Amino acid sequence: MAFRRRNKSYPFFSQEFLIQNHADIVFSLVIFILIGLMFEATAKTAILFIQPQYNVTTLSPEGEVTLYHYGWKDSATILFYFFTAIILHAVVQEYLLDKVNRRLHLSKSKNTKFNESGQLCVFHLVSSVWSFYILITEGYLLHPSSLWENYPHVHLRFQVKFFYLTQLAYWLHALPELYFQKVRKEEISRQLQYICLYLLHIAAAYLLNLSRVGLVLLFLQYVSELGFHIARLFYFTDENHQKMFDLWAISFVFTRMVTLTLMFLVVGFGLARGENQGLDWEMGNFNTVLIRMTVLLLVCLTQSWLLWKFIRFQLKRWREFRHEQAVRKKAAAKQPLRPLKRDSLGHHENGVLKAENGASPRTKKLKSP
Repeated sequence: MAFRRRNKSYPFFSQEFLIQNHADIVFSLVIFILIGLMFEATAKTAILFIQPQYNVTTLSPEGEVTLYHYGWKDSATILFYFFTAIILHAVVQEYLLDKVNRRLHLSKSKNTKFNESGQLCVFHLVSSVWSFYILITEGYLLHPSSLWENYPHVHLRFQVKFFYLTQLAYWLHALPELYFQKVRKEEISRQLQYICLYLLHIAAAYLLNLSRVGLVLLFLQYVSELGFHIARLFYFTDENHQKMFDLWAISFVFTRMVTLTLMFLVVGFGLARGENQGLDWEMGNFNTVLIRMTVLLLVCLTQSWLLWKFIRFQLKRWREFRHEQAVRKKAAAKQPLRPLKRDSLGHHENGVLKAENGASPRTKKLKSP
């Protein structure tokens, strides 16, 4: 299964060989793990990489329900879906984005941003639909108080835990992709910033048992980012498509406000009045004043930084627009005036034909037949 066309053959384990064949190498590792399921001696080890671990069966009014909590074995599952994300990344790049790039003929800088937005569009679309489905089925949207009631939320349903594991795997895979995709040095720092922020917030929500409020915040963030990357894709196809950026700007500010309001409601109000106060590692309880203040400070700083970048971006667009308008006005003012049309007898003035000396020319008398 080849993901990229081989124009050249490089020495084994050279830098170019690894970049060109990284998806095939990772695909071989995934197949090796799947083959391990076929044999009894290796099936127990292989299942650690594929299926979430730490399941607990409990009784409920609906019957027996299997719930999950986290542990160190989750790293094996994250590693497997880390490999899977690299393969899917190569599939989207080879069979979708590269074909579109050949038709658009973009520059190198625009090509890098187009590939970034194309990959993130697919991911944000899948993640936003998936998270919305979980929020509906779990009832978190219809009952907002469930976001902080009965904390700590140690036991998770399969779909919730699997969602968090795949989220961590995807954003971890984005780190080596900076090397595999040969991202320009000017773009690496910017992409590292949001990759590390996603990893930090998702890991904090998962490890601190704040998975419910984390799901809501991820849904809001992914919907907002989906709008931005769709607008950027349309902009690269035709630079006249800029109205979608205005729609994204409204959703961006709305997302920031809702995020801050929701965090103060859940952490500053709901958990602060909860019954389980104190630090308990075995029970997974992290409801202390210090941890609550740290979480609120982290979220507030992140949202403030995002708003600051957004304001700078909007001011830059406004200045560029004003500059273009000024250049157009100067160009229009420098255009020469169109000269008056003159004929052999004189020129026209107020609808009357005038001679060169200012007098009206005589009209010729027509001879009678």
